[in-house]
Amino acid sequence: MQPQIILLKEGTEASQGRSQIISNINACQAIVDCVRTTLGPRGMDKLMVEAQGKATISNDGATIMKLLDVVHPAAKTLVDIAKSQDAEVGDGTTSVVILAGEFLKQMKPFVEEGVHSQIIIRGVRKATQLAVQFINEIAVKPKKDDEVELRQLLEKCAATAMGSKLINQQKDFFSRMVVDAVMMLDELLPLNMIGIKKVPGGALEDTLLVAGVAFKKTFSYAGFEMQPKQYTSPKIALLNIELELKAERDNAEIRLENVEEYQKVVDAEWTILYDKLEKLHLSGAKVVLSKLPIGDVATQYFADRDMFCAGRVPEEDLKRTMKACGGSILTTVADLEDSVLGTCEHFEEKQIGGDRFNIFTGCPQAKTCTIIIRGGAEQFMEETERSLHDAIMIVRRAKKNDAVVAGGGAIEMELSKHLRDISRTIAGKEQMLISAIARALEVIPRQLCDNAGFDSTNILNKLRQKHAQGNRWMGVDILNEDVADNMEKCVWEPSLVKINALSAASEATCLILSVDETIKNPKSGEGPAPQGRPGARRPF
Repeated sequence: MQPQIILLKEGTEASQGRSQIISNINACQAIVDCVRTTLGPRGMDKLMVEAQGKATISNDGATIMKLLDVVHPAAKTLVDIAKSQDAEVGDGTTSVVILAGEFLKQMKPFVEEGVHSQIIIRGVRKATQLAVQFINEIAVKPKKDDEVELRQLLEKCAATAMGSKLINQQKDFFSRMVVDAVMMLDELLPLNMIGIKKVPGGALEDTLLVAGVAFKKTFSYAGFEMQPKQYTSPKIALLNIELELKAERDNAEIRLENVEEYQKVVDAEWTILYDKLEKLHLSGAKVVLSKLPIGDVATQYFADRDMFCAGRVPEEDLKRTMKACGGSILTTVADLEDSVLGTCEHFEEKQIGGDRFNIFTGCPQAKTCTIIIRGGAEQFMEETERSLHDAIMIVRRAKKNDAVVAGGGAIEMELSKHLRDISRTIAGKEQMLISAIARALEVIPRQLCDNAGFDSTNILNKLRQKHAQGNRWMGVDILNEDVADNMEKCVWEPSLVKINALSAASEATCLILSVDETIKNPKSGEGPAPQGRPGARRPF
């Protein structure tokens, strides 16, 4: 008798083999079913409540995936691809999860029949490569040098991205605003230079785009109301300096002999503060913004000299002001020259809803802008912000890579037809796998129909017929419950979105298919529960 060799710690769970792959595929299906109904213009929203009771209403795939507390290790890969799609392209997060789920679903019969995982993975990779190649071949590239045409392209891409969101009724209004916002940025199109502020109240159409910087009025002291609230072409000083008297009991110890010495210390503090304030006044700056607090003495001092000040400005807003108005953020007032001061054409403090905003417009180097969202409920504005984020990302991508394809399931149907045709020319098992991937791609138009309540079988049959006749841009027409040429209907998406979604979905599929064993390690100290005598009292 050979002694048994145990390599794994007691209590470790290990499951392996074909049944493990199938169990992983089933877990991913459950995740896909959560987001399946949110796809497309007629998609439903999800209401997610966190442990603290905070409710979020959204139909953005990435947001839903982040808020789902996924425990299953294999299903977490779907959460990761949704996050990566959101970070890389911004839109198509639901599509990427649904595609990955459908690829796995189509591969499940092959796994059950005993086809080796590596053969399936090779087939999936080959199909993806062919699909990406084909998208690059057929994508339409509008002329970039024509300003008007480029703008129309960007607006249509933004409108398509918003078509499936909560704000799809106002998509024309918002798509113009998003394109304006992105056009104001510099070459690198940094996302953090578009500030988004939310103000409760008002209608969605009251949403403003400020060609410059706007931020909420900061905490203010007495004397603030006496300061002017409007300037034309003011000089702006941006500081990282505290302009208030500090009680030095925490970090200083001074031994004093008599009252005069104490008075000198107090006078020195006042002198230092007044010295700073005077230098700011003499520099000609009319607006003083600081990241650190500006106290009541300084506020009154500025008010007496017709200057405006705001302390505790968030760092992000201060950086955006610097980007728009020029100048630099100073940590000393020793050398205030015109070169380090910013300027703008117009500054005013304005009431928007229940809040007051400081707004800088007509900035000489306006490489930044602010969108102030209005709306009823808090959740509604948050969802509007998420929708605008998706649209902004799409416009950035479309501006950098200007190739577009038709949305609404058109490109998926064309890819499906293309892969089917190719699969017939391949001998061996890959023929079956590529044709299974071609079948899986039809899930997007099918889901669009299901979510809108259409007869998906009927519409898919029509689409297959049209694509076989060579109408490559035919897709689902949500408005008329029919099929239509989505390129003409201006349902456009950057080809990059589709390429990214396909690549991410196939990577996730290959990853899940390549795992044939899961080993769960027990947490240290968590041995099996102690077994007591029946009826004996256990110590608590």
